[in-house]
Amino acid sequence: MLLTNTQTAAWLDHPHHGATLTLRNDIAIPEPSDGEVLVKLECSGFCHSDVHSIYGETPMETNIAGHEGVGRVVKLGKDVPSDVMGKLVGVKWLYSACGECEICKVRYVHCPHQNNSGRNVPGTFQQYVVSPLKYTTIIPGGLEPEIVAPLLCAGVTVYAGVAQASKFIKQGDSMVILGAGGGLGHLAVQVASVSGYRVIAVDSGDKADVCMTSGAAEFVDFLKQDVEQTVKRLTGGIGAHAVMVTAGSEKAYESVPKLLRNLGVLVCIGIPRLDFHVPISPFEIIVRGLKIVGTSVGTESDIQELLKLTAEGKIKPQIEVYDFNDINDVMGKLAKFQVKGRAVLRLPQ
Repeated sequence: MLLTNTQTAAWLDHPHHGATLTLRNDIAIPEPSDGEVLVKLECSGFCHSDVHSIYGETPMETNIAGHEGVGRVVKLGKDVPSDVMGKLVGVKWLYSACGECEICKVRYVHCPHQNNSGRNVPGTFQQYVVSPLKYTTIIPGGLEPEIVAPLLCAGVTVYAGVAQASKFIKQGDSMVILGAGGGLGHLAVQVASVSGYRVIAVDSGDKADVCMTSGAAEFVDFLKQDVEQTVKRLTGGIGAHAVMVTAGSEKAYESVPKLLRNLGVLVCIGIPRLDFHVPISPFEIIVRGLKIVGTSVGTESDIQELLKLTAEGKIKPQIEVYDFNDINDVMGKLAKFQVKGRAVLRLPQ
């Protein structure tokens, strides 16, 4: 039984550039409906895409952002098995899918009717959140909540991105990762290297250590080196088998056509401004036989496989943990790309 009816949450009146979040203690704790659980969150990742939403750069129809929440089930809705009570769980970007359309039958994470935490349903920047059990991740024992949080979006997104590339390339092939030292990028380097690809990490020089310790075979400093010439030299003169863009950088996407070999694959992960288009013509795609793929998070199977790799010590997210009261300072750092690895907020208990 809960001892209070209200909770603390980071409230947003309306998205706009430069917005700040208001910490409120008067937000009602929601009640779980049929098939839902109430989760008391211990922490939440702060994803750069949350900044896009809060600043009005991507659609947001709720007042509470966040989509990388980890906590324990404290209340059950109707028809939820009793053994779920008290379990450590994760609440992700994909809050629910329709489960009935043709897209869901192929890959439900791209359901056109989906609901998303922090987009159109209240997100994880609050102490308590309701989540449909069907789309709630049960977290295996032995994993710390702060480590799991960034895996629920960043980790599973790059995991799914590497899986997309693997349809076209084989182990031992080269994969260039742009933005390799960032929150998404350093996880992409780890997943790609564990999957058997030769990773060429591209970022600024201060990110070299995190890239190399994450498993990169080569590091290219885009501030001091000619990225195209260096990548060509490292790939037999014809370019990489795959390029994954993990940074929301227009310049990164603009560089891709010169980094890919013929028959190569571009994996889109980072989100630039919404009206930006990759500068490559259909003619060039046709003549060179290029492929372009993208992914929005991953399936429950993907996340469980990623958690298993993490439990085995093969994936190690680099995190910076902050107090929930510092949420606006963290947002400012994220907006300026000043966070190394992934930012995680510790919720009030």
